[in-house]
Amino acid sequence: MLPVATALVNAPVTIFLIVLVIILLAPIVLNRLKIPHIVGMIVAGVAVGPYGLNILDRDSSFAIFGQVGLLYLMFLAGLEIDMYHLRLNMRRGILFGLLTFFIPMAMGVAGSVYILHTGWLTAFLLAAMFASHTLISYPVAARFGLTRTPAVLISVVGTIIAVIGALIVLAGAVNIHQSGRFDITVALSLFGKLAAYCVAVLYIYPRVTRRFFKRYSDKVTQYIFVLAMVFLSAWVSSVIGLEPVLGAFFAGLVLNRYIPSNSPLMNSIEFVGNAIFIPYFLIGVGMMINLRVVASGNTLYVATIMLFIALASKWISAWIAQKAYRMEPCDRSMMFGLTTAHTAVALAVVTTGYNMTFPDGSRMMDEAILNATVLVILITCALAPIVTSSAASKIKIRILNADNTAPADSRSQVKTLIPVSNPITASSLVELALLMRRRRSGLEADKLFALHVRNDNSPAAKAMGENSLRLAAGAAAGADSSIELIQRFDLNTATGIINTIQERDISEVVLGMHRKNTIIDSFLGPKTEQLINATNRMVIISRCYIPLNTITRIVVFVPEKAHYETGFTRWVLALGNLAAEIGCRIIFCAHTPQQTILRGIIRESRLGIRHEYRDITDRDDFILLSNRVLDDDLFVVVSARPNSVSHSTDMAEIPQLLQRYFMRNNLCIIYPEQFGAEPQFTFTDPLGSDIVTTASPLWLALRARLHRLNLIKKRFTHRNRN
Repeated sequence: MLPVATALVNAPVTIFLIVLVIILLAPIVLNRLKIPHIVGMIVAGVAVGPYGLNILDRDSSFAIFGQVGLLYLMFLAGLEIDMYHLRLNMRRGILFGLLTFFIPMAMGVAGSVYILHTGWLTAFLLAAMFASHTLISYPVAARFGLTRTPAVLISVVGTIIAVIGALIVLAGAVNIHQSGRFDITVALSLFGKLAAYCVAVLYIYPRVTRRFFKRYSDKVTQYIFVLAMVFLSAWVSSVIGLEPVLGAFFAGLVLNRYIPSNSPLMNSIEFVGNAIFIPYFLIGVGMMINLRVVASGNTLYVATIMLFIALASKWISAWIAQKAYRMEPCDRSMMFGLTTAHTAVALAVVTTGYNMTFPDGSRMMDEAILNATVLVILITCALAPIVTSSAASKIKIRILNADNTAPADSRSQVKTLIPVSNPITASSLVELALLMRRRRSGLEADKLFALHVRNDNSPAAKAMGENSLRLAAGAAAGADSSIELIQRFDLNTATGIINTIQERDISEVVLGMHRKNTIIDSFLGPKTEQLINATNRMVIISRCYIPLNTITRIVVFVPEKAHYETGFTRWVLALGNLAAEIGCRIIFCAHTPQQTILRGIIRESRLGIRHEYRDITDRDDFILLSNRVLDDDLFVVVSARPNSVSHSTDMAEIPQLLQRYFMRNNLCIIYPEQFGAEPQFTFTDPLGSDIVTTASPLWLALRARLHRLNLIKKRFTHRNRN
């Protein structure tokens, strides 16, 4: 490489200022030119780097932040993957990985030996550079919201296969160069270390993460913990002889389950990475590129051959995969765009070959190959985001057209009201509403409302309400979502919520569960019961002892005639969205006819979740669930209002059964939406603190107990007759 002079700027503050100005202006300027901002970062790095205007030197700060940015990029790639869709596309991804590894290897070896006239060992090492690639254009797919599409998932799996294969070839070439022969034990040792590493991470990381998240809820503490786990995995990966990028990506896959995409923690991770670390990495890549080497010697000829092999081999791999999987041409372009950029692994392979010398003193790879590799990196890094952006826009249009055929319940706007009366539970209720909400591109966004009702003008009551709303707003802002805050003075809590539902045309209500204070107090509490009877909107009552992202399963009890209710589809979609965000299984305990309907809703709405079914026949099956629902599960009970289609005499016993058998479990009770005339109410005292129902909780409990005794009597009589 040609020597360069000292950079013009050496002061740390000035260096960081210039980098921030580049990060700020590159997207603004290039968006007007319809050029992906990633290309702007790389071009800016070329301009200000030692081989451009020589404003900045690629010092240790760029080396550190650049390495961190690369690891952060791979970590985000693993973190944003939908594990359900990844399992569905795993076989196709492995096949594509084999294609995108062996085809560049074959073309690279043939081109190096018969066109560039290199030795066989150099040819295999150079072919490993063609086979490897970096997901440098993955942020483009993420910005379009396409991280769950088959083309992106297949490309991610293929990247891991190709990089692992390239590293094995690199290890084998180094071993042959050092010992003069190929030692199979080196490859077997690498495979053994890789297997032990994967097993250790899969076993240790989930247990440590779940325990840490249960104990520490502060988002800053959780963020530092996640980064520490990522870099620990990357460091261990480098110790056993693999690239740190593999460790960062694998850590993202394992931690994927505990960081929902709509959570404040995920928003913080994406914000820091996209604002600082990843741009630093892209600028550092540009600073390594020396455009002057093109005119020196036969670099241009070598670079042309290498560039043709690099692009043609990746395009042929994507074309074969597209034809084999019967995908669209835009999917082929997406796979080609994601797998065509060469950066970190390519530099590692070529630098290793450049540093290895033969007995006669000649290098395994001369300066022409080294400089040509830099040119290949420049062109592929500039081409990959452009191809990916073009393909992403076409795939996005296709998805939007498909969304127009989705069920009406999944397309309509949902307005969610979150009554907050306690600062302790305000954030968790907002988080639950966010996880149940579905982000739909191209459709009218759902709205969130946080409500605090008070009937006291004392400073303490006002402070309580303001604090609750402030925490609710912070939880929504942390997840990059908007929420409208409402502080209302009304007769009492129930009437305040009911009036707000009518005024804002609320679709569903998410509130915390009542705490029983006295012996005669009902399970849900008088205010909640009054709210349920006063509105036909969907009401979700929650009580969670652990963070939502640590829930392992969602167990849903569905009553016999629940599918006849008008709000059946809506609550299924809400729970499906929750399961998709958390990444856990959902188990429906339902009657056989309902299971077919549930499968159809999940399939038509394209939720992409793992769903299982258990048969239930009578009330005893509900009691038996108390032994099957674990402490880390979320038990969801679909209830029914009195005089509704799905209401039965057995439903009146459910609150007592929940209080008796499920007090230690995470619980969620759903009253589905119902249409029809609003129920009539009797107000014994308009100025009272609560609305009085026509039947007292004590009488309802007594009536349920009498009904239970009648059922036992009928079963006993039936058995005696038989």
